[in-house]
Amino acid sequence: MHPQATSASSSSPSDRRLSALVRHLTGSSPEIDSQSFLSASPTSGFHGHSVFSHIVLAPEDPILGVTVAYNKDPSPVKLNLGVGAYRTEEGKPLVLNVVRKAEQMLVNDRSRVKEYLPIVGLAEFNKLSAKLILGAESPAIRENRVTTVQCLSGTGSLRVGAEFLAKHYHQRTIYIPQPTWGNHPKVFTLAGLSVKTYRYYDPVTRGLNFQGLLEDLGSASSGAIVLLHACAHNPTGVDPTFQQWEQIRQLMRTKGLLPFFDSAYQGFASGSLDADAQSVLMFVADGGECLVAQSYAKNMGLYGERVGALSIVCRAADVASKVESQLKLVIRPMYSNPPIHGASIVAVILKDRNMYNEWTIELKAMADRIISMRQQLFDALRARGTPGDWSHIIKQIGMFTFTGLNKEQVAFMTKEYHIYMTSDGRISMAGLSLKTVPHLADAIHVAVTRVV
Repeated sequence: MHPQATSASSSSPSDRRLSALVRHLTGSSPEIDSQSFLSASPTSGFHGHSVFSHIVLAPEDPILGVTVAYNKDPSPVKLNLGVGAYRTEEGKPLVLNVVRKAEQMLVNDRSRVKEYLPIVGLAEFNKLSAKLILGAESPAIRENRVTTVQCLSGTGSLRVGAEFLAKHYHQRTIYIPQPTWGNHPKVFTLAGLSVKTYRYYDPVTRGLNFQGLLEDLGSASSGAIVLLHACAHNPTGVDPTFQQWEQIRQLMRTKGLLPFFDSAYQGFASGSLDADAQSVLMFVADGGECLVAQSYAKNMGLYGERVGALSIVCRAADVASKVESQLKLVIRPMYSNPPIHGASIVAVILKDRNMYNEWTIELKAMADRIISMRQQLFDALRARGTPGDWSHIIKQIGMFTFTGLNKEQVAFMTKEYHIYMTSDGRISMAGLSLKTVPHLADAIHVAVTRVV
């Protein structure tokens, strides 16, 4: 038998396929060693180490990692107060009845298709979202000075706005409150902005460090961007008063600072959509420019649908049109266009008066339950004689309370009482219930009295 025939017959099918591939790619004779040919590729996965072997294991997200640890705990009394999502009295996720109705209407509509949305998203959703945060009779909307684009919830809205500013705004410095949501510095830094902080929370009073805030914004470079939480500041639950907001507005306009609002809790903080938008409305009413990132995760419970909007209020209609054209250039290479389902749910609810009213009732019920949990926890701590002044629990607002517990106390509560929260002592009031308040109060009492 011919030597080549013997070699071919003794080789495996995979070797023969490789040899055929080599001949096809190189146009060479079968005598070429297919193994040596393939080993020349530095990314070949057939031999040697992975080209990614140098990568180190990243730490868990400090907020989402709380839930990972919670899920691993077999204790029957474990309590997760880290996640920023609403829970019922039974500790279950809630899908609003009005959301289920809207979804059913969409499913029943046989004319609906799954075509791509435009780059800026669902037009009806954008129009209704702008009205929700800026007011139905807003002069800025009436004069076509607002451009609104659908984004991937609040985070996506912040990222799109930040990348737009990094490309087109003359100042690349953004001031964010200290503390703030853990994702803010990452979003803005990766978008190309330089992040600085301004004082916000006073750990002594567990309230607003208003004087420090004014001093830091007063010394900020002219024209800098300033991130403002529209309401229900995360993580502290501390908001400026109406009068304090007015002072902030006057200072920022005097120095030419550009407001960038993060509105993640409209209606979810106080139970009133209008009251929770007051800070934004004050800045829009003076005719100046600002950016507003909206999220429907909390107030409609559409966490996993990733529904949000970015509105940019401009001084003139022609400027707004140019801004929108540039926002498209930011969005197109990022995610091309947004998903249709969640935005359609929002649009169905906002455009129908009866469904809108039903939503506001359910929204207020969620807000009221959280406010009730604040009172329950405060009363439980007072009844136990827990050292310290815990009135900040009922003075703060929104989903979160900044308890004032230190890292050691938090670690103690997790180890001994199986209560999970972020290491800075932030707890989600939405994760509490009448059944679990006593357990939390006991843990706080022991942690404060035994752990320094």
